[in-house]
Amino acid sequence: MSYTRMSKLKVGALELCDLPELGIEKLHVRVDTGAATSSLHVDNIEEFNKGGKGYVSFDLHPDIHNVDSVIRTTAPVEGTKTVKSSSADTEKRVVITTTIRLAGREWPIKLTLTDRSEMTYMMLMGREAMEGKVVVDPEFEYLLNDADFDDDDYMPAHGGEEE
Repeated sequence: MSYTRMSKLKVGALELCDLPELGIEKLHVRVDTGAATSSLHVDNIEEFNKGGKGYVSFDLHPDIHNVDSVIRTTAPVEGTKTVKSSSADTEKRVVITTTIRLAGREWPIKLTLTDRSEMTYMMLMGREAMEGKVVVDPEFEYLLNDADFDDDDYMPAHGGEEE
């Protein structure tokens, strides 16, 4: 489903999202229009075949403030993608498709699975996940709340860490 220009969600540089199929709620996500793909921090990635299809099993940390909290989950593999970092390093990553929920709206996104433990945020939302759905106002953070959003609810950016 594509949204018209007027119905796109206006998001800030940081937002909270849910990944319901992965059992994650209120995940702090860095919104990055400079990145094409979205990525999610996972540990212990194991690829395997089941019924002739490729799957991946991995550990998630749903609470950034409690790394001891771990969810083990499995997802079908969509493929692999070679991703080049801002420092020109390349990495081959597993790609999965899952549902993202922002402000009560849901749509499928592709996520690359990687070790983001050195990054401030567990998830990076890239352009491909935003296309046709959101517009970004990088001056602000957390423009959306759990139920809906309102232009009067803008909060100024706190100047947090960058990636």
